Amino acid sequence: MTGAYDPGAGRGAAGGPARDEAAELAAALGEPSWQAPRVTPLDRRLAVDRDSVERGLASLVLTVIELLRQLMERQALRRVDLGDLTEEQVERIGMTLMALEEQMAGLREYFGLAPEDLNLDLGPLGPLLPTD
Repeated sequence: MTGAYDPGAGRGAAGGPARDEAAELAAALGEPSWQAPRVTPLDRRLAVDRDSVERGLASLVLTVIELLRQLMERQALRRVDLGDLTEEQVERIGMTLMALEEQMAGLREYFGLAPEDLNLDLGPLGPLLPTD
């Protein structure tokens, strides 16, 4: 039965104490005895304050919005290049994208974020947003 209480958990096959495989491995490698790391309460490990949480959340949300804005802009440019939009549609899309970019700039300023703060580093994949 899965998830049931097992009174023998943490005990070896003969009912004695469980083997400490990490300590045995450390001894076999000639290392000093291994001890499990001491876990400290979360509030002691992380300095969490309202401002940093708010700024971090704003940065994450604005990053997603900026990624979508750039994707919409690229799609609009493709459609303009293909010639399947009227002049009025091109004008409306341009005005909308400019307004969205202005709103993004205002939100970045409000939360004290620079444009590069929204570009997540994905390690070996490089930055999330193009730097053009």
